[in-house]
Amino acid sequence: MNCTVNIARDTWWLGASDRRLARFENLFPLTRGVAYNSYLILDEKTVLLDTADWSVGRRFFENLAGLLNGRGLDYVVVHHMEPDHAATLGQLLAAHPETTVVCNAKTLAMINQFFALPLEGRTQLVAEGGELCTGAHTLRFCMAPMVHWPEVMVSYDTLTGALFSADAFGSFGALEGDIFTNKQDFAANWLPEARRYYANIVGKYGAPVQALLKKAAGLDIRLVCPLHGPLWKEDIDYLVGLYDTWSRYQPEERTVSVLYASMYGHTEAAALRLAQLLAERGVEGVTVHDVSGEDTSWLMAEVWRCSHLVLAAPTYNGGLYPKMENLLADMKALAAQNRTVALIENGSWAPAAAKVMRGELESLKNVTVLEPVVTIKSAVSPAQEQALADLADALAADLAKG
Repeated sequence: MNCTVNIARDTWWLGASDRRLARFENLFPLTRGVAYNSYLILDEKTVLLDTADWSVGRRFFENLAGLLNGRGLDYVVVHHMEPDHAATLGQLLAAHPETTVVCNAKTLAMINQFFALPLEGRTQLVAEGGELCTGAHTLRFCMAPMVHWPEVMVSYDTLTGALFSADAFGSFGALEGDIFTNKQDFAANWLPEARRYYANIVGKYGAPVQALLKKAAGLDIRLVCPLHGPLWKEDIDYLVGLYDTWSRYQPEERTVSVLYASMYGHTEAAALRLAQLLAERGVEGVTVHDVSGEDTSWLMAEVWRCSHLVLAAPTYNGGLYPKMENLLADMKALAAQNRTVALIENGSWAPAAAKVMRGELESLKNVTVLEPVVTIKSAVSPAQEQALADLADALAADLAKG
């Protein structure tokens, strides 16, 4: 049985979703699985755009055979060599000795690293602006290095306006019956996973994303076909706007996320009370997250969403509680910037958490630490309740600046 969808003239989606995978890259937890998208153009020449992960290999090859219906496969375009998109490339080329691999020079080097394949006479190298004509369709190639590997490229079909965008514009999450966003509530169903995907997979590479967006601005894009997540044929300006905001490290919303670590509940109580005080002051969209209980990938999505962060943590072994230390390390690794951060520390005899957090934040670009820093000694005292109220006032006032 074939599970394929016609998405444009002569153009088919033949991807598949893995709902059993627990962690993407064996790192990021998946609550809704993940989709692996591949595409096929059936023109005078047949062109496969990327393969798939081994986990969905059976479905992928069944879909491909059904669409080809006895025809040969003239070309396979490799936009990105990461194994979740290229693990089945070797099997594909063995099954289709007639196929020419279309890729750039960096990709070819990676193919040779992953596979021992006899590719002599079976490759067609392309560079910036290169084209592949298949009959009615012409694919124009655009290099997108470091979005998010150095060999990445995207392609644009001049006939249909389809942008095959590699890992750009992707999302975590398995696809349902409709593979397009236009019949779904994207903000409710997909935006949190798309944001988490961007922040953790692509987030570090803001400048390369900006470079790709500038190239894409000159194209009449009518369909966006990423390698993960749903496809776009409406509201493309909204999608591009999200990527523009995220890749400039600007907050998506002017609001506060309170990220706390707590061993015995006292720091948690301070974090929750601060969130209540913010709500009382009319701040909307405030969220509270326990960094010990939530995966860092979700916390990084909040860092990308919110203009203001509150980091609340106890002192631990004379330094910082390890889970908060992990979050700050991720913020540094993913180049988080342009945020305002407030600090709450706890320490029964020698509070040091705020000093460590401030030092880590100073290594980030354009991050402002908002005063006052609130210091708790064991449990929240009446004086410290007032300090929390003062911090809520300062956050509300800073948010009001716009």
